[in-house]
Amino acid sequence: MRVWVPYPDFAADVEALGPQIDADVFTGQNTPPGSVGQVEFYVVPYSFQRSALEIARDMESLRVLQLLTAGFEHVLPFLPDGVTLCNARGVHDSSTAELALTLILSSMRGIPDFVRGQERGEWLHADYPALADKTVLILGYGSIGAAIERRLLPFETTVLRVASRARADTDVHGADELPALLPQADVVVVVTPLTPATRHLVDAAFLAAMHDGALLVNVARGGVVDTDALVAETSRGRLRAALDVTDPEPLPTGHPLWTAPGVLISPHVGGNSSAFLPRARALVHAQVRRFAAGEPVENVVAGPAGRP
Repeated sequence: MRVWVPYPDFAADVEALGPQIDADVFTGQNTPPGSVGQVEFYVVPYSFQRSALEIARDMESLRVLQLLTAGFEHVLPFLPDGVTLCNARGVHDSSTAELALTLILSSMRGIPDFVRGQERGEWLHADYPALADKTVLILGYGSIGAAIERRLLPFETTVLRVASRARADTDVHGADELPALLPQADVVVVVTPLTPATRHLVDAAFLAAMHDGALLVNVARGGVVDTDALVAETSRGRLRAALDVTDPEPLPTGHPLWTAPGVLISPHVGGNSSAFLPRARALVHAQVRRFAAGEPVENVVAGPAGRP
């Protein structure tokens, strides 16, 4: 059984599972190994390179395409028929949740102002809002949303959970309830996947339903938010935003979001932390073990489930 992985350590891990497994390293930067037609299990490099996705079309024996990202919308156009697509659910939960909390606290407590003031030698004493006693709406309540909630609750917040559909057993609201819920939220955290249904879900009407001074935090995908509508609200100071993702991305020099008042931007680093490689390595090891044993793989998001 032939496996392609993006890191030498991953190759050593999966080959240790048994003599029936041969692993080649393809980083997306090196010349593709000559075994492309034999690959059954392909772990895509941790990037958004088209070349690393297009090569899947040459993998005649491919059964499983494993991502190291939680999002998968960028892969669907390149997924061959009959191939199971798995995402990296669980790998980025803690890191993304940490960044979401960092963005919330930094924005609310004025940290960007303090940093700029320190550079100028200014003492910017003022009152800033606390996270305590605030209502936070999590839009896209999956594993990352749950990880964010676990970190929010010790800050004495009220959390509203929203998913595509209501789940009565876990007190999760459906997206159809957003018009009634948004006016209650002091902070809205966007962590929903980007799909045709969620593209520009956060549009002018969505933003208009948020109360004055509320904070929008996006750690999902930039395309979930209508950028023009967000620029309109933040430019006049009615809403604030903390964004790890933007549309377009990277955000070009001179874009109005860079200078809109109350906007904090980080360069899509939610999952890219020291927690990534060990968790990704454990996921790949477990997935290849399942596949080699003829067991269903996990985190299936498209294509046939398990091993065809």
